[in-house]
Amino acid sequence: MGNETLRGRIIKSQSGFYAVQTAEEVYVCQLRGRHKRGPRLGDVVAVGDWVQITALGGGNAVIETIEPRQRMISRMDPRPQGEYQQILIANPDQAFFVFACTHPEPHLGMLDRYLVIAERQNLPAVIVANKVDLVGLAAARSIFGHYEPLGYPVIYSSVKTGEGIQVLRDSLVGKVSLFSGPSGVGKSSLMNAIQPGLSLSASHVSETTGKGRHTTVVRELIPVVGGGYVADTPGLKALALWDIEPEELDAYFPEMRQAVEQCAFSDCTHVHEPGCAVLLGVENGEIHPERYASYLRMRFGDDA
Repeated sequence: MGNETLRGRIIKSQSGFYAVQTAEEVYVCQLRGRHKRGPRLGDVVAVGDWVQITALGGGNAVIETIEPRQRMISRMDPRPQGEYQQILIANPDQAFFVFACTHPEPHLGMLDRYLVIAERQNLPAVIVANKVDLVGLAAARSIFGHYEPLGYPVIYSSVKTGEGIQVLRDSLVGKVSLFSGPSGVGKSSLMNAIQPGLSLSASHVSETTGKGRHTTVVRELIPVVGGGYVADTPGLKALALWDIEPEELDAYFPEMRQAVEQCAFSDCTHVHEPGCAVLLGVENGEIHPERYASYLRMRFGDDA
C-alpha cells in the first residue's frame, strides 16, 4: 500500500508503541522523530487521540500528526526534571464515577472533586451509585439524589440484583467512556457484569512509582459490544485541581454558577461577604450544604 495516509484513534499505549485503530485495521505505530525533539513538559500523544498515520506495510505505521484534542483528563506527575503533564485519556465523550452506597461509605467530597474536574473539561458526567441492594433504593436516593437536579444523571446499580446493568450497557454504545471510582466500590465487578473483560486487571495498569523510576504503564481503550470504548482509569484518586484557579472554582459547581452573577461583589469568595447569593442559596436550600462544604475544602484547603 506504499505510503498511504490514514486517520485513526490510539487505543493502546505501551513503551513508545501505539496501537491505532483505523476504519479498516489496527496498526502498530511509533511517533515520527520530530515529535520527540526538544524538552517535553507532558505527553505528546495519549490513548484516545486522533492521529494521522503513514502505513509502512506489515501492519506497521508511523504517527505523522496528532489532531487537536477536544478535551482530556490529565494529572501533573512530579519528576526530577520538573513537573510533567501525564494524559490519562484524550477525547473521552463521558465519564462514569462509581461510588458505593455503603461498604465503603460514599466519600461525596471526592465525588465532588471528580465532578469539578469533569466540568473543567466540559465532560458529561454520570454518577453510578453501586451496591444499592445493601441499602435499598430510598436510602440510596437520599445519599445521591441531590445530584440529579444539577444535571448529573444517577444510575443506581447492583451486580447482585442486576439493577442498572442494562442502562449502563446501553449508555456505553458508540462512545468513549471513562470509568473511575475509589477502591472497594465494586467497579471491576460492575464493569465485568456489563461486559466480561471490560475491567482491566489491577496488575495490568500498575502505576507504582519508585525513587525516580516509573514502571511500564499500559493504557488501553477496551472495545464495547455494539461499538465504543471504555477506559478504566484507576489513577483518578490522585488527581489534583492543578489547572483550576481558586477564584474560578465556583464556575465548576453548576448550582453556584447561576447564583454567582447575583453576588454583590464580583470577587466574592462566598464565605462572609454581604449580599452573597451563594450563601443565600445555602440558607434557602437551593445549594446543598455538603456541596457547599466541598467547595470550601477545595478552595481553602483540606482538599477532599
